[in-house]
Amino acid sequence: MSQDDMHGYTVAYEREELSFPVYVVGFIGAVLATTGAASDNIILVALSLFAFGFAYYNYPLLETGKPRIGAGQYGIFAEGLGIIAWRSIKQIELIPYEVRGSTTNELRITLEEPLDRALLADWRKRPFYRFLMRLPWRAGPENSIRIPLDIFDRPADDIMRSFSRMNSFFRAGTP
Repeated sequence: MSQDDMHGYTVAYEREELSFPVYVVGFIGAVLATTGAASDNIILVALSLFAFGFAYYNYPLLETGKPRIGAGQYGIFAEGLGIIAWRSIKQIELIPYEVRGSTTNELRITLEEPLDRALLADWRKRPFYRFLMRLPWRAGPENSIRIPLDIFDRPADDIMRSFSRMNSFFRAGTP
């Protein structure tokens, strides 16, 4: 089973303002590289490499139509992670964080068993060219997965409600 086969409740990156910084930093990198090469300035070329690295890392934000996280009959899935079985999920919680006066939301999925056993399908092996690109999740402490929700095209409360409702529904039939 691959990521392209996933159906159900899916969430993609937001379409509006996320792509602008990636394009701007890529353009700045191109200007710095051109200026550095024309003037034979190694410092400008090095700065352009940092700008290109930032744009490369954030390139998945430009792929807005592709599902990044979601849930289906088998469990919760995330790009570059895999499918976490419903039976392996101990708790799903929405955690708001205050960062410089604004609130950001994070979904924390706590697992009952180690991640290697919780995954029904393991998508952590990625193509070489995508190895250094952004992922929509990160491993948290105490056997948990953390997913920042403010970059997605649906509100954090909707994502939390849908995941919790599906978790309750699909776990009702399991012992």
